Amino acid sequence: MVPNHKLRILIVDDDAGISRSLSYHLVRRGFDISHATTGEEAVRIFRVYDPGLVLLGESMRGMKVLDTLERIKQVKPEVAVVILSGSHDPEMIFKASKLGADDYLGKPVEPQDLDLRIDRILEKQRPAAEGTQIHDQVRRSNDFAMLFGASPTMEEVKNTIEQVADTTATVLIRGESGTGKEVVARMICSQSGRSEKPFVKVNCAAIPHELLESELFGYEPGAFTGANRQKLGKFDLANGGTIFLDEVREMHPSLQAKLLHVLQGGEFSRLGGKRDISVDVRVLAATNKPLESAVEEGLFREDLFYRLNVITIHIPPLRERKEEILVFLDYFLRKYSEVYSKQPAPFGDQAVGRLLEYNWPGNIRELENLVKRYVIVGNEAQIIRELSTPKPIVSSTSAAGSGWSVRDARSDVDKVPIKPPPVAIPITAARGDSIVDTPSLLEIGRRAAMSAEREAIERVLTQTRWNRRQAAKILKISYKALLNKLKVIEEQDAAQNKNLTA
Repeated sequence: MVPNHKLRILIVDDDAGISRSLSYHLVRRGFDISHATTGEEAVRIFRVYDPGLVLLGESMRGMKVLDTLERIKQVKPEVAVVILSGSHDPEMIFKASKLGADDYLGKPVEPQDLDLRIDRILEKQRPAAEGTQIHDQVRRSNDFAMLFGASPTMEEVKNTIEQVADTTATVLIRGESGTGKEVVARMICSQSGRSEKPFVKVNCAAIPHELLESELFGYEPGAFTGANRQKLGKFDLANGGTIFLDEVREMHPSLQAKLLHVLQGGEFSRLGGKRDISVDVRVLAATNKPLESAVEEGLFREDLFYRLNVITIHIPPLRERKEEILVFLDYFLRKYSEVYSKQPAPFGDQAVGRLLEYNWPGNIRELENLVKRYVIVGNEAQIIRELSTPKPIVSSTSAAGSGWSVRDARSDVDKVPIKPPPVAIPITAARGDSIVDTPSLLEIGRRAAMSAEREAIERVLTQTRWNRRQAAKILKISYKALLNKLKVIEEQDAAQNKNLTA
């Protein structure tokens, strides 16, 4: 199949021969190709090049393949990534699929196998490219029944969507990560008078705030160094249609005033622009955290909150509608069996029991990824072990009527008191009853705090199976702060090992 649009592909591999061979084949097919040989270079090029597909070689210098995959998915979660590996390592494939890898190819790569994978990716991307959005899929009876089939609360969501869809009102969609907020946004668009117009999604948390303004509003030539041409922003592209601002709570305060201006008057100015531009865009926003707390902390404008919160749709977490788990399970098994051309055995009674008992902190997205891993690896015992590991519930919110009410569902970590291990305090006895080399109370407290902090971090990382982003949320610190603390712990362990071997 010849692509009807020029898909950009980033090849990441330090094997020059493989990279050159893949590039030659893909250029002949009409694709636009860029290269990287290290993980660091791949992430840097990825931000600028913005490919639709990444071919990620397992053998490369610098960052490991899984770290590179995680970084790429943080920048653009929806990008397609195919892992290229010379060794069929089930554990690596399992971990890569958990991080969002879409497919796996063994080396040496056969051109026909690569073409098959790319054609599947193009089939997925073609609806967005041709303007027929995902809402066409949710119109199908099976998908509609899957989302709203068995749960009374989701029936309420469906009724609300039908009531608000064909209006121009701003809608705030609330719910934990992975509950289906984007699906609801697309359904609102599909049932509105803007269904044939653009639907543009922006993840406010995935784009650095320094770049988000130009991403949303565009820029004019000369606006900053390197701005050699005009760039249209997302609001330009969504004109006449709908824009979906996901994780809007993470928008930097400096941009909130500009967004408020668009909501109030339908006008904005590009970076470096000298005039206001009028647009007709319906705004749908989503958040997985209560915005009131951000308003109270001064992180989110109160006037913007009220502008966004005209109508609220709350999506309950999967653990509150467990009657739908088996419906989702059957749907995802059929879907990924077709995608990967595999026929895995149905889940046994023990696995189904675990699925129904599990709390699903990652909600539908976590269930989908679990089924995807099962279809790829085919190891039910591994899935049962994964489901048997206790996981904390990060948060849960519920809405009463059109207002806000927040139910604090504290995680298991919050409920278990942290009891630090005994802190070794070096005390040296001297003559008589005198004691020397006794540390100060301040030092004793510092060591105890470090020990308790370390234990808490290790426990949460174990419970999240070393998902550092989820662990950071549970510990209520930033992702960067957690990485810094892990680095300090690693350095302390290295120093201790060095002393023991000295």
